[in-house]
Amino acid sequence: MTTTTLKTVIFLGSARNISPPWGGDSRLGDRVLNWVTSVVNHRKETLGADKITHDIRIVDPIEVFGPNGALNYSGGHLSKPTFFMDQSELPAAAKELQQAIKDADCYLVVSPEYNHSIPPALSSVMGHFGGSNYKCKPSGIVTYSPSPFAGMRAAMAIQIMLHELGCLPVSKLCGIPTVSDLLKEDGTPIDPDDRLLKQLPELLTQLEWMAVAMRNQRQLTGTF
Repeated sequence: MTTTTLKTVIFLGSARNISPPWGGDSRLGDRVLNWVTSVVNHRKETLGADKITHDIRIVDPIEVFGPNGALNYSGGHLSKPTFFMDQSELPAAAKELQQAIKDADCYLVVSPEYNHSIPPALSSVMGHFGGSNYKCKPSGIVTYSPSPFAGMRAAMAIQIMLHELGCLPVSKLCGIPTVSDLLKEDGTPIDPDDRLLKQLPELLTQLEWMAVAMRNQRQLTGTF
């Protein structure tokens, strides 16, 4: 059996770093991100004769827009999209991030919903890079919330954004409601057998199938 390693970029949608007045995590998404990363890293799936593994790159808006971050030169308000700049003028960290996105085989978006839609940090990070970096690859969407609705309204909007970027979202969604009832602070499941946590492996099965198929086609014919 051979091993196929997929280069997988995970975009975190929230840049929140304050606890709300009623208490709770400064960023609930850290629990979800840690859980998603653990599940992906511990996958033991096969596709045909191949064992599938993932080489993960996490893109966190707090880091990329922070001091010395890859997109600090532009800011969250997206004043300098990479595709409006001469590539020779791009900071080295931005070039490296752009290359990592371009080299990826698939993407995962882990996001809350803000005002029932896409968090600005997510659209800004992904929007800094043109669709040619994302096209002909699949993506998967994981949303979450402290409420019973699991961020599903944002998932609908994120689907459209990913379509337009060219990284087509798989049909399976993963929505995690009332996160603190399902995941500990470090992302460990409180009840590993909770049926809501079974959504992610099903999403990853679709993502891996599409990622391998689309990579094979890119290698055979290139992109359009």
